[in-house]
Amino acid sequence: MRFRRSKRLASSVLGLVLGLFCAVEAAKVNKHKPWIETTYHGIISENDDKVLLDPPLIALDKDAPLRYAESFEVTLTEEGEICGFRIHGQNVPFEAVVLDKSTGEGVIRAKEKLDCELQKEHTFTIQAYDCGEGPDGTNMKKSHKATIHIQVNDLNEYSPVFKEKNYKATIIEGKKYDSILKVEAVDADCSFQFSQICNYEIVTPDVPFTIDKDGFIKNTEKLSYAKERMYKLTVTAYDCGKNRASEDVLVKISVKPTCKPSWQGFNKRIEYEPGTGSLALFPSVHLETCDEPITSIRANIELETNHIGKGCDRDTYSEKSLHKLCGASSGTVELLPAPSTSANWTVGLPTDNGHDSDQVFEFNGTQAIKVPDGMVSTSLKEPFTISVWMRHGPGAHEKETILCNSDKTDMNRHHYSLYVHNCRLILLLRQDPSEAENYKPAEFHWKLDQVCDKEWHHYVLNIEFPAVTLFVDGTTFEPFLVTEDYPLHASKIDTQLTIGACWQGGNARMAQFFRGNLAGLMIRSGRLENKKVIDCLYTCKEGLDVQLPEEVASAVKVEFNPNQSSLTVEGDDIDAFDKVMQHISYLNSRQFPTPGIRHLRISTTVKCFNEDSCVAVPDAEGYVMVLQPEEPKISLSGIDHFARSAAEFESPEGVTLFPELRIVSTITREVEADTESEAPAGADDDPTVQETVVSEEIMHNLDTCEVSAVGDELDAEHESLEVDMSQLQQHGLEMSSSHVGLTISGVNTMANYEQVLHLIRYKNWHTEALFDRKFKLVCSELNGRYISNDFKVEVNVIHTANPMEHVNNAMVQPNFINPVHHASVDLSGHNLVNAHQASVVPSAATIVIVVCVSFLVFMIILGVFRIRAAHQRTMRDQESGKENEMDWDDSALTITVNPMETYEDQHSSDEEEEEEEEESEDGEEEDDITSAESESSDEEEGGEQEDQQGVSRQQQLEWDDSTLTY
Repeated sequence: MRFRRSKRLASSVLGLVLGLFCAVEAAKVNKHKPWIETTYHGIISENDDKVLLDPPLIALDKDAPLRYAESFEVTLTEEGEICGFRIHGQNVPFEAVVLDKSTGEGVIRAKEKLDCELQKEHTFTIQAYDCGEGPDGTNMKKSHKATIHIQVNDLNEYSPVFKEKNYKATIIEGKKYDSILKVEAVDADCSFQFSQICNYEIVTPDVPFTIDKDGFIKNTEKLSYAKERMYKLTVTAYDCGKNRASEDVLVKISVKPTCKPSWQGFNKRIEYEPGTGSLALFPSVHLETCDEPITSIRANIELETNHIGKGCDRDTYSEKSLHKLCGASSGTVELLPAPSTSANWTVGLPTDNGHDSDQVFEFNGTQAIKVPDGMVSTSLKEPFTISVWMRHGPGAHEKETILCNSDKTDMNRHHYSLYVHNCRLILLLRQDPSEAENYKPAEFHWKLDQVCDKEWHHYVLNIEFPAVTLFVDGTTFEPFLVTEDYPLHASKIDTQLTIGACWQGGNARMAQFFRGNLAGLMIRSGRLENKKVIDCLYTCKEGLDVQLPEEVASAVKVEFNPNQSSLTVEGDDIDAFDKVMQHISYLNSRQFPTPGIRHLRISTTVKCFNEDSCVAVPDAEGYVMVLQPEEPKISLSGIDHFARSAAEFESPEGVTLFPELRIVSTITREVEADTESEAPAGADDDPTVQETVVSEEIMHNLDTCEVSAVGDELDAEHESLEVDMSQLQQHGLEMSSSHVGLTISGVNTMANYEQVLHLIRYKNWHTEALFDRKFKLVCSELNGRYISNDFKVEVNVIHTANPMEHVNNAMVQPNFINPVHHASVDLSGHNLVNAHQASVVPSAATIVIVVCVSFLVFMIILGVFRIRAAHQRTMRDQESGKENEMDWDDSALTITVNPMETYEDQHSSDEEEEEEEEESEDGEEEDDITSAESESSDEEEGGEQEDQQGVSRQQQLEWDDSTLTY
């Protein structure tokens, strides 16, 4: 029994061992395929390479033995391991990698950077395979093919871009729109989130527009064409990832006006450059009538110039010159001249300081002036004319005197006067005593709006008793009231002529002061002004002009006012009307016009067939800007220092002060540098060299030149300034003199002024105590608007030391004239500098030279006398019988030059004397000698040459008596 049991136990153990052995052998056989899921879904981002799969990638294989950890240990074999995964598909940018062969875990990775914008999803198949049998892994088995879907997640790497470069739209003013236009932007990102535009925004601030999230723009208020014709908006966009558009877009929204009758194409500012002739004011103007049926059009174009000068741009020469230019004959006296040395009674009056380029005097109710006696000799029995420019406001109720001739002392009688009272202009004429003591016209009253409108007006009164004619701005006005009075009683009291008030001789004070502005007050005795002269005095130098085209001349009517500051155009054809308006121009004939603004206005009246719906055209307003003219620079040059002998000053002819005077006028212009011309080296490196200044000489008129003494005033007892009156009259100029100097006045060319100034002579018949005299010359244009430099001349008087009469001309000291030439005109900088000012001899130096020369002459005479005396003593020893014949006769002293002396020696001797004189003259200016001129070697050589020349001259000048006969 025990054996059987043992035998049975042994048989069981052997069977178990054999079973295990068989099982192990069976496990080495690769009987099963790996197993994976049939479908996978994965996600990967554009900037990542690892795919997140659902479910995870795991392959299973049944060939792998079961693990019974509690029973026994099993050694794993290769047949149960997963050796890899295989992807099927074309250009699949992924790869599968086994992470753990024993567990079959794997992962899918991107082989390259993915781009969602190129491909959002990828689909491919995959298989797993085990490691197979045998040591070389043969007989491997593959799983079935599983499908993998991978989605590429987008990154917000692109910004919105607008479809159009710019957007335009037009709207009508006065209307609110639900949508004006739509802007649209796109985003290149692939995802819905990042490719969608979530918001639009208007970047431009403070604009009456808004935009919604879909890009629709609308206005937030009603727009006005007059306020803004075009709006420019900058719009941007944002995607849902909050990326802003790479470039903003410009949106232009034009505002179109509702059809309103108006002038179209009217420029508010028109610039006028002086000297360019006429300038078209409305070259592109068009009258918009909104297609209304019209019957007539009437437009009034007005150029406002009342703020310029005396009502407009006129010539600003002296009033006397203007009368001459306008054709008035002689006899005109200017009572309000520009202050000068010869007309100084207006010095105390306030002026506008040339603000309006005119001589305007202001009277504030406390100031008045007395006209010097003898200026006006008006007899009321003869015809005479009073003319004046006046600007006067409403004023008070008292009388305001413009001009008054009253008793100088004792009484307060007014002989004649012109005054303003309650906006009336009144002329008082009190006749002188006569045989018939009857009433006669004494006061002439004119009630005029012009007197109190605070504007400039020109008044001319032609008085030929008992008739008085008034011209205001060239228009005749009759007096509305004439009162009569008795003539004045006879008296021997002198009269006083005053301006701005009336002199009360009995009270010795002024009364009835004027408040306003006056200019150009003139009295012309003996003759009346004619209408042509009056119109010339009033006519402006600027105004409107029009050249009618031939094709429209008959269809449109044009009328001007007297001074051409306004014109009226009337017609019924719109096209012809527009053409006429386009040919209206501004013209200023002055060479140097007054710069500034001239306001411009167009007033229009349109008549229609249907009067109820007639067109109302608003006024169009603008202005003409007259630019600053290129101002001239008047330069005087010539000899400014010379000397004459006292005899010439005392002669009837006198001394000419300005023998070589030159008057030049230049203007300076800035022009762009010529880039094509060769520039100097380094010019390109200098950023300051940008423009070139050039000057050119121009010709224009002068109206005054004044010569005045510098220092002491002229003493009428022994000195005077004179000019040839016939030459003055020939050139139509006038001269007035005073204790200061003389003034030449009248409008004339610079060349004629030069000729007359060359003739001015200075006389002085008491020169014993006079060594020098200085004078100043100043010329001006346009009543002092442009003034020259002060040209000063110094004249030295040469007093001779010995007044004896010289027989030989070689002994006479010539007049010392400093060799000063014309100063060259520097056209680039207008600096007229005397080129030889360093050689001017001061008056003290001149006296020293004269004394030295006189002493030299005396020494020569003394030497000759001693030589002659010695010779006489010798001859007396030889021929005592002829002693009486050898007496020296010095009544006709003559120096005889040795005829054997060569011309070269004489010339060199003269040059040496001139050099010695120049050295003595320049001795006071040793500080100005340059180092090159004061080298010691030159001085030594000069000394040796002088010694040699002195010996030669001494030998040549030895007395030769071999040819003398006694």
